[in-house]
Amino acid sequence: MRQLIFAALITLLFSQLLHASQSIIIDTDGYACMGDDKSRKQTEDVAFKDAKRKASESAATYIKAETHLKDAMLEKDILSAYTNSHVKVIQEFLKEWYKEGTIGDCFRVKLKVEVIPDEQTMKSFATKKTDDFDDPMAPLSVRVWSDKTKYGQGEKIRVFVKGNRPFYGRVVYQDASGAMVQILPNPYRKNSYFNGGTVYEIPSADDRFDLEVSPPFGAEKITLFASTSPMGDVSLTDVGGVYSIKVKAEQLSSGTRGVKFVNKGSGSAQVAEFAESSQEMQTSGR
Repeated sequence: MRQLIFAALITLLFSQLLHASQSIIIDTDGYACMGDDKSRKQTEDVAFKDAKRKASESAATYIKAETHLKDAMLEKDILSAYTNSHVKVIQEFLKEWYKEGTIGDCFRVKLKVEVIPDEQTMKSFATKKTDDFDDPMAPLSVRVWSDKTKYGQGEKIRVFVKGNRPFYGRVVYQDASGAMVQILPNPYRKNSYFNGGTVYEIPSADDRFDLEVSPPFGAEKITLFASTSPMGDVSLTDVGGVYSIKVKAEQLSSGTRGVKFVNKGSGSAQVAEFAESSQEMQTSGR
């Protein structure tokens, strides 16, 4: 990690849009009983499949209820993307065998999962006109971008983030060596809540660092994680104006997706929309 100078400089780099995605984070459960036709392993697999099926159906139901676009065909395409989703396990809360009356041995699981809509359909949505992106009745969508595509040593960078709806966010910078820092929230700008339809600039007057290009040079990346619920916790260390991230990229991604649901209540589903946007840029010593 290049040197971070308190109230002074860090390196940050951006260019064209590299990656953007949307998904649903949801708590789910599944059950299966062994009977005479399944082994214990097969029973466990069926319980996991049951939990994932329920999650996929719940996500599609949620999207149908929450999405109201002027473009009816676009709304239909988004619903179709979630109907044909892929489900990824984020966290396992419970895995246990138990006796079910006269049925015998049964297995149940409780999971936090990410329901990921069909990639090709969502890519098509991402290329639609700007007002579709800005529509607050669309699923949560965020963007991160910069003022230039290439930077030379000593240049300062301006970074911007925006979402179509209010969201909780985490902005992470990865330098050419692979080291990562969290630049927002930071020790002096702790609020992780962002209003929808508003462009936020990094750094701002509330921050205690500038974004200045310095070695090592090469491909660098900035990532914005966003959710309708607060982000999951990751290991951070205060290094002045920013936080150093002490976990690997994969652990950062999964930890951030361990969102803390804010819609808890009697009978309410534990659901949060999730979005991610990344940009890559090139730096040089010129």
